[in-house]
Amino acid sequence: MQTITQPILFVGGGNMAHAIISGAQTAKAVDRTRVGVIEPSADRRVLFANAFENASDGLGWLRSIDATNATNATIVLAIKPQMLDAVSAPLREGLAQLAFEPSIVSILAGTPIEKLQAAFGSSARVIRVMPNTPTQIGLGMSAISPSDLSTQEDIELVERLFSSIGKSITISEDLMDAFTGIAGSGPAYVFYLAQGMIQAAIELGFDRQQAQTIVRQTIFGSATLMSRSPESPKELRAKVTSKNGTTHAATSSLDESGVMDAIVRAIHAARHRGAQLARGE
Repeated sequence: MQTITQPILFVGGGNMAHAIISGAQTAKAVDRTRVGVIEPSADRRVLFANAFENASDGLGWLRSIDATNATNATIVLAIKPQMLDAVSAPLREGLAQLAFEPSIVSILAGTPIEKLQAAFGSSARVIRVMPNTPTQIGLGMSAISPSDLSTQEDIELVERLFSSIGKSITISEDLMDAFTGIAGSGPAYVFYLAQGMIQAAIELGFDRQQAQTIVRQTIFGSATLMSRSPESPKELRAKVTSKNGTTHAATSSLDESGVMDAIVRAIHAARHRGAQLARGE
């Protein structure tokens, strides 16, 4: 993968920002000398090569990079959505002093492009991204939604960055809430399943450590098999399900309880809540 040479300045140095930066560095997708982080917590700043306490210092670093013939830059917003207004004002003022206008990449949940452009100016080249937590181990799933003003160069950079820590797809913004309900919340659905399997294993006589080992390896192995197989989950499930066998008894019980429909309803509920959050409800 080609290394991104244009400077990237993260606003926020929390767990997701650290996962993105460290994963991209491991994959050699970014040059660590050209990645900066604005982070008020001293405990978090020690995790990064170029870390700054406030926007003024961070943008000063970006201007120094600019002095070395940079022609563009990317700002990645990795803060809590409710911090947007407080953070955007000093950033907007500092960005106006640069010789070029950086693109704005946001991983803020439930924050539409329209709101981001209101915060940074109607001409801001905004791209929304929704990564999920397996990004922390380089196995993330991210959705990328560019604004109409985003350039092809902007989009390709973001695709390279997030593909270095898993897989990414580009979607229209109207699908972002649906993606969040499926992939953003998706790890929790798998953990929910694992929690139930562990509880059942303990009830059936295994100790907690044994139950944890059995369930973790079963889910890991099954997910790996599914990722490597050209067959659909339905086809893979059929191969494990002998008529009137143990798996058939289990899946029949799940069907009688309406579990498949419940999963679909749950994802619709997550998508609906995402839309409400985007409207500020």
